[in-house]
Amino acid sequence: MADTRWIRQTTLPGFGTAGQERLAAAHVVVVGAGGLGCALLPVLAASGIGRLTVVDDDRVEVSNLHRQTLYGPDDVDRPKAEAACERLRALGADARPERLLVDAGSAARLLRDATLVVDATDDLEARYALDDAAAAAGVPLVWGSATGTAGQVGVADAERGPRWRDLFPVPPRPEDVATCAVTGVLPSLCTTVGGLMASEVLKTLTGLGRPLIGAVLVVDAAQADVRRIEYGAADPHRQEAPVAHIEEIDPAEAAEALREGGDRITLLDVRDPWETDIAVLPGAVVIPLSELADRTGELDRDKPVIAYCHAGVRSRRAASVLQREGFDVRSIRGGIDGWSQTVDPDVPRY
Repeated sequence: MADTRWIRQTTLPGFGTAGQERLAAAHVVVVGAGGLGCALLPVLAASGIGRLTVVDDDRVEVSNLHRQTLYGPDDVDRPKAEAACERLRALGADARPERLLVDAGSAARLLRDATLVVDATDDLEARYALDDAAAAAGVPLVWGSATGTAGQVGVADAERGPRWRDLFPVPPRPEDVATCAVTGVLPSLCTTVGGLMASEVLKTLTGLGRPLIGAVLVVDAAQADVRRIEYGAADPHRQEAPVAHIEEIDPAEAAEALREGGDRITLLDVRDPWETDIAVLPGAVVIPLSELADRTGELDRDKPVIAYCHAGVRSRRAASVLQREGFDVRSIRGGIDGWSQTVDPDVPRY
């Protein structure tokens, strides 16, 4: 069986046994085991990639199950990286979990012996960090996104063409970035975009075809439309905005700081109204992330701010907005969901 397992791909022109050997020798780091990660990881595992490192600091939630098909109801509350690797090992993969949040410091360590890195997150801070680390390490970065009914896929390779930073030299304002937690996502879109990302990984590693280097594939599932957009290197003299470092605080640390600081600290909830109807922490000022840039005047600039959302993604973006305005701000890691699990179980989860 071992001799014929991959015969349907090695018989492809341009793939062959040499391509299979390159897959077997590869170490692919996949950041994000959510909707996109769950779609692409089984393909990579079954294709014969030598080693997979799955990076995610989140846990499985009930609201994930409609699109994150590596998990079932029994996996709720389990760390995603560990649950995903368990499934991938059943496919014969050497899959190893890493539970951490990717930033400029951790990205470089993750890529130390990687052949290729995949960004399957909806975290722009992580993407810029991975792009920088990949360029420094000389490894390709395959990236994708899926929000609502639209998705994008691309490949950044500093040695062969433009990077992610060439496509977006200046990070967009956090409040301008949509996420599936806010706008929802069509589950089948994750399958489509994740499959395209897996194809780019296999093409890049084996030399098959033409990877999406210097191009973005844009998928509009609602209109059944696919477009390819070419781009080149950015103007080297263009001033780039630095990616801010956001200080995070664990829920228990935040609770202690709020107990000691009292009304000398502003607790800021940046979730949407439907979420605050379910639960809100006592004393919190509620300003949705989409409105924050226009409502910073409602906050006392002399008070430190502790921001939270559902899981910690939007509050980091909110912290970035406030940092630019001169606020002393931290973000609660894991958001109100982490608070429910570690500080106060009476706060409803959703």
